[in-house]
Amino acid sequence: MAASEQTVLQFHPLSTSFSAKVHPVVIFNICDCYVRRPDQAERVIGTLLGSISPDGTVDIRNSYAVPHNESSDQVALDIDYHHNMLLSHQKVNPKEVIVGWYSTGFGVSGGSALFHEFYSREVTNPVHLTVDTGFRNGEATIKAFVSVNLSLGDRQIAAQFKEIPLDLRMIEAERVGFDILKTTMVDKLPNDLEGMEASMERLLALIDDVYKYVDDVVEERVAPDNSIGRFISETIASVPKISPAAFDKLVNDSLQDHLLLLYLSSITRTQLGLAEKLNTAAQIL
Repeated sequence: MAASEQTVLQFHPLSTSFSAKVHPVVIFNICDCYVRRPDQAERVIGTLLGSISPDGTVDIRNSYAVPHNESSDQVALDIDYHHNMLLSHQKVNPKEVIVGWYSTGFGVSGGSALFHEFYSREVTNPVHLTVDTGFRNGEATIKAFVSVNLSLGDRQIAAQFKEIPLDLRMIEAERVGFDILKTTMVDKLPNDLEGMEASMERLLALIDDVYKYVDDVVEERVAPDNSIGRFISETIASVPKISPAAFDKLVNDSLQDHLLLLYLSSITRTQLGLAEKLNTAAQIL
């Protein structure tokens, strides 16, 4: 057979490097939809909304679940519901577009290729986000994938899911909530003071790690990294110069204001409870 007549099996890699950033509210929403899923459903799937930057970074900022049915040989998706939800979301956030889809479970499952094919018609190179709600590794494993085509000659025969870097960035309040979400059982939600205590303990642990890294670099136990050095320098420069006494006064004043608000809210609840009981007693008499 001539070289020009040979059929070649080849992958078609993506032309640009992809990465994804996901906001914590998306993870919370996915877990909430999983808890509220129908009894017969093993997993939840839905649409991811956000934006795509020119460098290929996908910013996932919102999501909604889409009803579906799947069996060993076929899958079905409520397309009308998907489009109606999309129109409703875009009325509130017109800049958000479809960037992919999500599913609960550990990694890619058998029917994922069919769902991914549908979302490939909605957006070019959709991102597939998986959230392990079963906590198989003791935490909610979150991964992102894109599809790479496998073709035989001019005919596409399969698709391979390739994992891409995923960045989960959150503010401290969101991290406290995410840490609670990762635990399988919670006796009670922490109040503001307990949340502040957990944040301070985490901050002290990070400071200890920075101290250890700097000491190791000074003692030549590890090779210095210029990017880490610049990051530490920028972090220190961003801290305002304030005396310990002034800092203690600032913290104590803020704490006293917070305790005063708690006290006033407690008095308000007590007064409302008494007014409700007095009103009920007056109606009986």
